[in-house]
Amino acid sequence: MNVSTSGFYAWLKRGVSQRARRDAALTERIKQIFEASRETYGSPRVHQALKRQGVQVGKKRVERLMREAGLKARVARVYRKLVGLHRFYQRTPNLRKDLPKPTASNQHWAADLTYIRVGKRWLYLAAVIDLYSRRIVGWSLGKQKTVSLTRASLQMALRNRKPKPGLIFHTDRGVEYRAHEIQALLKQHGIQASANRPGMCTDNAEMESFFHTLKGELIKESTFYGEMHLRDKLAGYIQHFYNRIRLHSSLNYLSPVEYEAVTA
Repeated sequence: MNVSTSGFYAWLKRGVSQRARRDAALTERIKQIFEASRETYGSPRVHQALKRQGVQVGKKRVERLMREAGLKARVARVYRKLVGLHRFYQRTPNLRKDLPKPTASNQHWAADLTYIRVGKRWLYLAAVIDLYSRRIVGWSLGKQKTVSLTRASLQMALRNRKPKPGLIFHTDRGVEYRAHEIQALLKQHGIQASANRPGMCTDNAEMESFFHTLKGELIKESTFYGEMHLRDKLAGYIQHFYNRIRLHSSLNYLSPVEYEAVTA
């Protein structure tokens, strides 16, 4: 190795370098943030969380320390079954595509539903998101994919937010949202219905993104012991973590609740 005996013993006595000690201390802070995020934050969000704590550190260093500590955010690839195409309703236009982005809360909402496997059966989650702050304002869990499920999530959103007439409510063209009961509820509150263009699931990208995040951060590699167990976990994740704590890159690394408070 071309190392002298005296050089070897000098190296043994030298101890841990100052930079190594700083790295070790920073890694502990990173681990605390990572665990507080339910192991969902990658290096960009950990870096932003450190900045909020007053720690000045480079992105590359955070990335390196997380890699060395084996800290990797949970993600998932989401495969969604198509809603029955034979039940398509073609009448409702896509109002969102010709409008600018919302400038305040309760101007544009979007909604969708997804599948979650519990044991050997599927449960269904319907959710409503405010497109201004990405805050989940209503949700409902049930054993069947029905109009009652989507109506319950919309009713929760209406109770929580009490929007003024003129709000746009955007969904896909599934029967669960095009049904007369849903349309009557929207009309009652002066809400305008909007829908994806046929075959264009990206028209509702924000809901797709939320479900992808939810499944990667909560559902993946988790075991649920029944509907009530899943419901409790969803309530904690959506109402406490996702809406109030989780840093969103699209919101300047604020949580939805923080973003609404700052821009109110």
